[in-house]
Amino acid sequence: MRLGPDITRIAALLGEPARANMLAALLGGEALTAGELAREAGITAQTASGHLAKLEAGGLLVRRRQGRHSYFALAGEDVAEAMEQLVGLADRAGHQRTQPGPKDPALRKARVCYDHLAGDAGVAMLDALIAQGRIADHDGALALTDQGRGFAREFGVALDDRGRRPLCKACLDWSVRRSHLAGVMGAGLLQRIYALGWARRIEGTRVVQFSAPGLVSFERTFARIP
Repeated sequence: MRLGPDITRIAALLGEPARANMLAALLGGEALTAGELAREAGITAQTASGHLAKLEAGGLLVRRRQGRHSYFALAGEDVAEAMEQLVGLADRAGHQRTQPGPKDPALRKARVCYDHLAGDAGVAMLDALIAQGRIADHDGALALTDQGRGFAREFGVALDDRGRRPLCKACLDWSVRRSHLAGVMGAGLLQRIYALGWARRIEGTRVVQFSAPGLVSFERTFARIP
């Protein structure tokens, strides 16, 4: 490929196992220290420093300084989406870890993808919003309808469409292989779900765990209309 963006540089950054593990550890949207990322990758702090410098120079990570400490986070939602799709590609191609983790089934049910809800619950929520007429799906391009804006106000989601981030965006879900909802609306809905006490994020993981009454409320609110 001689014209256009050079994907080989990104592929080389992602193709190193330690760097891939560090990026995967940041898929939940949080910022982590170099030491925390070194432990996630199973490498020394000195080795992690070199990898983090390459990821930062390559535009995949951003460094945030707080006092004497530096924290690293994904450079944007697009990096998270690219990682999510690569996970899906690996899953479809049969490239699995030899020892799946005990939380894998829970991740498939409900998890954080950067800052929005993914997994079975995330896909079901988007399906319901489309069926309810709150989001319009134009061949994969999502748009918030007037009805959807009204729902957002009533549900307690503040929408700001003045920024560069789209209100609604489809994000391909690796475990369900269909889209869940990203963008301002997707992030706002997940934060509201937390605030209502319907679900919480399991510390140290990307798993979103619903309480029994919270799941009932979630399913009632995001029920598909026949």
